[in-house]
Amino acid sequence: MSLDDTPPWNDVRNYVDGDWRDPRGPNGQEVVNPATGESISYVGFSSAADVEDAVEAGMAAFETWESTPVEERIQPLFELKRLLEAHQSELAEVLVREHGKTRAEANGELRRGIENVEVACGIPSMMQAGHLPNAAPDIDETAVRKPLGVFTAITPFNFPGMIPLWFLPYAVATGNAFILKPSEQVPVVTERLFELIDRAGFPDGVVQLVHGGVETVNALLDNEDVVGASFVGSTPVARTVYERAATHGKRVQAQGGAKNHIIVTETADLDFAARKTVSSAYACGGERCLANDVVVVDESVYDEFADRLLERARAQTVGDGLDEGTDIGALITPEHETRVRELIQTGVDEGAELLLDGRDVTVDGYEDGNFLGPTVFGDVAPEMTIAREEIFGPVLGLVPVSGLDEAIEILNGSEFGNAASLFTSSGADARTVRHRADVGNLGVNAGTAAPMAFFHFGGRKASFFGDLHAQGEDMIRFYTDETVYIERWPDA
Repeated sequence: MSLDDTPPWNDVRNYVDGDWRDPRGPNGQEVVNPATGESISYVGFSSAADVEDAVEAGMAAFETWESTPVEERIQPLFELKRLLEAHQSELAEVLVREHGKTRAEANGELRRGIENVEVACGIPSMMQAGHLPNAAPDIDETAVRKPLGVFTAITPFNFPGMIPLWFLPYAVATGNAFILKPSEQVPVVTERLFELIDRAGFPDGVVQLVHGGVETVNALLDNEDVVGASFVGSTPVARTVYERAATHGKRVQAQGGAKNHIIVTETADLDFAARKTVSSAYACGGERCLANDVVVVDESVYDEFADRLLERARAQTVGDGLDEGTDIGALITPEHETRVRELIQTGVDEGAELLLDGRDVTVDGYEDGNFLGPTVFGDVAPEMTIAREEIFGPVLGLVPVSGLDEAIEILNGSEFGNAASLFTSSGADARTVRHRADVGNLGVNAGTAAPMAFFHFGGRKASFFGDLHAQGEDMIRFYTDETVYIERWPDA
């Protein structure tokens, strides 16, 4: 693996038609370590011609790849799984330097990505559709799933080692060609991932990588030879991607933002709930769409729960993700840190009680890092900005409620519908929430409702645009279309 122990690393490259190429667009940007503020690489942005080259190479590769026996198509995935596991620690270190999260979080993210590769290796069974003999007199009918062509995915900064693997393995295993456009903020770990893909044995043009910003995304979405697009990011951009891709007749799945809730009932194990809440809200610095940052607590246990949560929140250590013992790493950019700080001040201005203020946290030796400590608000009202808007930082708010009905009303009142969690010892309460919560992922006595790779990653309302989600069986449906054969043999 071409990875030096210490940055700066070489400029980031595209991977097109089996070759490493420098992007030819006029723009680009520095890649910065969020913990130190130091430039560690440079990413140039792709030109329209770069995108066109990738699409043409994908189309050419698809002509052969779609008819390659499925057992042969999954062999590179087996090798990719082996390579990812062999180089996981190196990938994790790059990810930490580039993103800011902790080493443990980086390894966990990569493990989740590998699990999607494992699931995609089961495509020979998952691609099977259906057959019905004697559907009518002398007629047999058979449904067959077929790949469609060149797909693209536009992925975010917060999980560069996992989210591309929500899509890539399934796209190519089903017989399609695939072009990845990763976040320009974290391109290095993606290039390292593609160095392994280059060694895994995929034919040229089947899997490709193009870097860039908005212009690159638009070139992919507007290209008539790209048949489908996947996106993960903020809700405004997800909506735009969905509309633009759909306008051009593409299949599209666009995962947007979130405002996830935890409900703590009067029968909950409060110590367990506090521990899981802290993990959910502050892991990855809160920069994840499954972070639960609104905690709706039954008023009968509110004070006791708040005390236990504050004790655990105060124990969180902020620092460089490479340092052992760090619980909360750096936020992705100074601009994002400023935005989170402004939202904290908005919470204060709107009347929430600031129980723990993370704005004064400093990390010795990392004065140029983008650090915020764990922040806790109490007595948050549902109409407050911090209870409605996605923060994407280490901030949570406690909302006291009179009972489960009020808690569910607050949960369902959000414009988002990504995830929620419930802590309770009551099966009746759990059943009520399961039936009434309007979210795509629901945890019961689980702080983070993260589906395993063989289940789809849900999302509703402003959290998702489309009908088929990432991961699992939905991916097979997204990347294929069914042809139904109706056969009559009257003399048989």
